[in-house]
Amino acid sequence: MDILGIDIGGSGVKGALVDLEKGAFSSERHRIETPRPATKNAVAETIKRIVEHFNYQGPVGCGFPGIIHNGVAKSAANMHKNWVDVDAEKLFSDVCGQEVFVLNDADAAGIAELEYGAGKGLKGLAILLTIGTGIGSALIKDGTLIPNTEFGHLEFKGDIAEKYCSDAARERLDLKWDKWGKRFNQYLLHLERLFSPDLFILGGGASKKFDRYEHELKNEARVIPALLKNQAGIIGAAHYAAQRSRK
Repeated sequence: MDILGIDIGGSGVKGALVDLEKGAFSSERHRIETPRPATKNAVAETIKRIVEHFNYQGPVGCGFPGIIHNGVAKSAANMHKNWVDVDAEKLFSDVCGQEVFVLNDADAAGIAELEYGAGKGLKGLAILLTIGTGIGSALIKDGTLIPNTEFGHLEFKGDIAEKYCSDAARERLDLKWDKWGKRFNQYLLHLERLFSPDLFILGGGASKKFDRYEHELKNEARVIPALLKNQAGIIGAAHYAAQRSRK
């Protein structure tokens, strides 16, 4: 059975059916603009529209851009402030009329890369970074995900890191990819000093342009693009829903 995965982003809410044996989409991706403001009720209705678009019945996996603890949103940096302490799983499930399982969006991407992508069979310490409106992170140790890291919110250059070197920051400052790459490399060096990872895996929208800034990345750890690129969040969310629904 194919599982519906949904990825809530700062600019768009994307969904697709996922073949979990292959770790690949089994449908075209459907995208709806993230509502403005991105309140809990507006986003829940958008999730419902995605489910209805696919005429889908079954468990749904959903990646959310914030800390998720036991289904409850504990932060929402790029969403409306009324998300904090909301039981996102209950809200989405009630609105959609079926079980929706929610996790941090970067953790969803990390799960996908662990199961099907660049992190499969990985030994050692890896940091996956999703580069988009903000910077999400997933920490992987010997193939195990350590959830709810928020490395994009580390203090850096007088603010939080994602304000300095997310893809949104690149667009806001109208930076060429090589100049942005130099900024992003400073952030990777900072993470390297703190965590000494063996590998960085870069996902999110900016991973599609990896060849444009790869030459500016001069840290010791290997840096590679996520194999699943910006599909990872949807695939990982679907995998998470399948695992949770079996318990």
